[in-house]
Amino acid sequence: MSLAGKKVVVVGGSSGIGLATAAMAKAQGAEVIIASRSAEKLKAAAAKIGVTAIAADVTNDDSVVDLFRECGPVDHVVVTAAQLKSGPFKTVAMDDVRLTMEGKFWGAWRVARTANIMAGGSLTLVSGFLSVRPRPNSAIVGAANGAIESLARSLALELAPVRVNCVSPGIIDTPIRAGMEEAARVDMLRKIAAGLPVGRVGVAEDIAGQILAFVNNGFATGSIVYIDGGALVA
Repeated sequence: MSLAGKKVVVVGGSSGIGLATAAMAKAQGAEVIIASRSAEKLKAAAAKIGVTAIAADVTNDDSVVDLFRECGPVDHVVVTAAQLKSGPFKTVAMDDVRLTMEGKFWGAWRVARTANIMAGGSLTLVSGFLSVRPRPNSAIVGAANGAIESLARSLALELAPVRVNCVSPGIIDTPIRAGMEEAARVDMLRKIAAGLPVGRVGVAEDIAGQILAFVNNGFATGSIVYIDGGALVA
C-alpha cells in the first residue's frame, strides 16, 4: 500500500492508536499532520516520527476551525482523540459525562464538519466495543461509542464521495491506561488476555493497521469493523 503524495491528518495523533496510525501513514509515503491538545507532548511525538504538529483542542469550535484552516485541503482524516471519564451511572459526575461526550462524540462531529476533505478521500472515526458489549460503570463511554458508529454511517451518505468508516477497538494496551497502578494494570490485562481467543490484548498497531486499511480501500464506506481479539464471540 502507498499513500505517496497524500495529506493525512490524525487528530489525537500524539500517542497510542493515533501515533501508531500517523507512523504507519508516514511509512506509506504520506504527508502527515498530527494534532492534539498538549503542545509539548505533540512536539515530542512529531519529532519522533518526523511529521508536522499542530496543537488543537477538539472540544473547542474555534480551535478545530483553526486547525483545518492551517491544514488546507486534505486527503484523509483520522479521529482518535478522546477524553473519557466514567463511573457508576447513578453517581458519575455530570461534568465528567459532558466531558466524555465533548471529547469523543462532539469532537468527532466538529472535525467532520470542518475538515476540507477532497473527493475520494476518507474520514475514519474510532469508537470502542463497549458500544455493543457494555460493562458496568461505563454507560457514558458505551453511549458515546454507539453515537460515533451511528454518525459514521450517516456521514457516509452526507459527505459522499468522501468515504466515512469507523474502527471499534476492544481492550488495547495504550497510554490511556497509564493512570493505573502498574501492577494492577498488568494483572487486569493478563486476565483479559486469558479470556480472548487470540490470547492477548491489542496494541496500538493492531488498530492502526485497520484504520489504514480503510484509508486505502476506495470501496469501503459506511463500515464499522470491531477489532477486539474475539471478545464479541468469546
